[in-house]
Amino acid sequence: MSEQASLPAPGQQLAAPTTLPATAAETTPDNPWPLQLLSQKLKAHIDRTPSAWVEGQVIELNRRGTNAYLTLRDVDAEVSLPASVWTKVLERQNLPLERGSRVVALLKPEFWMKTGRLNMLVRDIRPVGLGDLLARIERLRQALAAEGLFSDSRKKPLPLLPHRIGLITGRDSDAKKDILRNAALRWPAVEFEIREVAVQGNTAVSQMVRALRELDARPEVDVIVIARGGGALEDLLPFNSEELVRAVAAAATPVVSAIGHEADRPLLDDVADLRASTPTDAAKRIVPEVSEELAGVRQAREQLRRCIERLVDKESDRLASLHSRPVLAAPEGLVTIRSEEIERLLRRSSAAVSSTVVRAADQLQHLKAQVRALSPQKTLDRGYAVVELAGALAASRGSAGHAVVRRPAEAPEGTPLSVRVAEGRFGATSTGTAPLGAAHAGSAPPATPQPDIQPGTFEQGEPHD
Repeated sequence: MSEQASLPAPGQQLAAPTTLPATAAETTPDNPWPLQLLSQKLKAHIDRTPSAWVEGQVIELNRRGTNAYLTLRDVDAEVSLPASVWTKVLERQNLPLERGSRVVALLKPEFWMKTGRLNMLVRDIRPVGLGDLLARIERLRQALAAEGLFSDSRKKPLPLLPHRIGLITGRDSDAKKDILRNAALRWPAVEFEIREVAVQGNTAVSQMVRALRELDARPEVDVIVIARGGGALEDLLPFNSEELVRAVAAAATPVVSAIGHEADRPLLDDVADLRASTPTDAAKRIVPEVSEELAGVRQAREQLRRCIERLVDKESDRLASLHSRPVLAAPEGLVTIRSEEIERLLRRSSAAVSSTVVRAADQLQHLKAQVRALSPQKTLDRGYAVVELAGALAASRGSAGHAVVRRPAEAPEGTPLSVRVAEGRFGATSTGTAPLGAAHAGSAPPATPQPDIQPGTFEQGEPHD
C-alpha cells in the first residue's frame, strides 16, 4: 500500500527519450525499451481498467495492521487470485469475514512498479448469504426457462429397456450403491458405465461436464444418470451451475437427474429429461422389474392366443357360411345355366339366319321373275316376233348381223327378211306395205300374207334365259 502511494498519479508518465521506439512493436534488440518505460506503460494501462464485481470463496485471510491480504478462489474452477483490502472495509461487515466464506468483492487492479507485482485492491466486499444464493439461482432459472431449456418439447423419452446405463456420481458414494443395487435387483442383466467425479467443490462442475460429454459420445450408452445424495444448499450448488445445465440440454442421450432428497430441486432437475426424487427412485424408473415384465409377457401371450382363437373361429364361421351358399354347394349349376343360355342363343341365332336366308331366296326368286318378265324372250314366248333385214342387206346398211325393221319403209317389197320367233328364226320376203285399214276390217284380223319361206333358212330358237 505504501509503495502504491509513492508512485506517480494515474496517467502521469516519465518523458521518454526521443530516440526510443514509440510502441512496443517498434522495439528491437538494438533499440530496446528501458524496463522503467515498460513498467510505466503497464501501470498506465492497468490504471485505466475499471473496477469489477467478482464472486469467489475466501481461502486465505491474513491481517497486518491496517491492511489485510486474502486469496479468492473461483467457486467452480481451480482459479485463485490474491488481493489486498483495508481493514476498515472489513470492519464494515456485520459478521466477521472468515476462511471458506463465499463473497462478492469489488476489485480494482493496480500495478506496483518497484516490484512488478499485480495486486487486486478490494474496494468493497460482501458475504453471499443463503438468501442471495437462492435469489441468484431463481434469476438463473427464469433466464434459462425463457430460453426454452426447460420446455417439455425438448425432453427425450427414456428407452424401454436400457442395455447400458451411464452413471455420474461421487466416489464410493451411497447414491452409487443404491442405484447399482436396486437396478440389479429389478433387472439383473443391466450394465453400467460409471464415472466417479467430485460432486461438490470448485472442481465438481468441470468434472461432471467432462464425464457427461464422454458418456454422451458413447453410442452403447442408452441413458445417463447424474446422482448425488442429499446435502446443504452450498453442497448442491454445482448442480445449479449454468455450464452444467447447458451441457445437459445439449446432450443427445437422455439424462436423468437424481440429486438429493425429495425436497431438493436444483436447476439440473428442470433441464433433465427425467427427474427422480432420489437415487433409489432413479433406479426404479430407469429399468423395469423383471418379474413384472415376465408377467406382462405371459399376459400378452394369453391375449394374443385368445385373439387368434377368436379370429380363427370367426373366419371358420365365415368360410362355412360361404360353403353353404348355392354357388359353392353346387358350382356346376352356374355352368349349366350358362350352357342352357348359350344353347338358347344358338337356336335363336340359327333360326334368325335361316329366316334371313329364306327371305333372301324368296327375294332372289322374285327378282329373277321380274328380270325374266322383262326379257325379250318372254315377249317372244307371248307370240311376238322380231323382223330383221337379212344379213347381206343389213351389212350394206352398216349393221353387223341383222338390222331390226321398225318401219314398213325399211322393208319394201321383195326385201329378204329374217324373222325371229320364240323357238327359232326363219327367212321371209317382204310383200310391201299392207293397207292400214285391212288390219281392222271385220271381227277377224285380216289374213296376213304368207311370206315365201326359203328352204334351209330356219334356225333353231335360242334357249330361254
